Amino acid sequence: MAELLLVEDSDDLRETLAFLLRREGHQVRTATDGAEALRAVAESEPDLILLDLMLPQVLGTEVCRQVRSHSDVPIIVLTAKNSEADIVIGLELGADDYVTKPFSTAELLARIRSALRRRPRPDGPADKLSAAGVVMDVERHRVTVDGREVQLPLREFSLLELLLRNAGLVLTRQQIIDRVWGSSYFGDTKTLDVHVRRIRAKIESDPARPRRLLTVRGLGYRMEE
Repeated sequence: MAELLLVEDSDDLRETLAFLLRREGHQVRTATDGAEALRAVAESEPDLILLDLMLPQVLGTEVCRQVRSHSDVPIIVLTAKNSEADIVIGLELGADDYVTKPFSTAELLARIRSALRRRPRPDGPADKLSAAGVVMDVERHRVTVDGREVQLPLREFSLLELLLRNAGLVLTRQQIIDRVWGSSYFGDTKTLDVHVRRIRAKIESDPARPRRLLTVRGLGYRMEE
């Protein structure tokens, strides 16, 4: 059972989703606007946030930005917008995934399960990975680059973990999506591109000329050893 924060200003959709999620065994708190959502997170951080982008008082994009500034809680954006630019903005602000309305219940639940499976276990035994000056303590959810700690939200962390575990090997885009987002992922590869770009901004001295996380044209990505 996980505690979810559902942020949605449509009464009908909010009540329907809350009912479905509780039926799945989750605890669900709700918020109807961005200001209420920020207060709810400050009071008690949930295990996952379902966040509508178009909210009164404080936009969902600003909620995402503020939450991500201090927390790596998984955020799944719910949006009626389906243009590439709107989706990329949400991902650039730190969202882990997105679902565009209208969406199926099966799709949403699959995304939630995928995100919750990747929650860190801070009290577990140490499992450390390293390559190209990047060191990851998997169980404690910590990453350092040349000795400097960097913060990664859950999806970026999972993606970097996969690349570190396969340092020196080329992983195709489809392999990465299947293993990080799951084989039942409904979206397209622009989500992967945005997450790679965000990781490079944190681990590369010059993200425009990466030396650690490389693109293998026509295939996918490779983490240098």
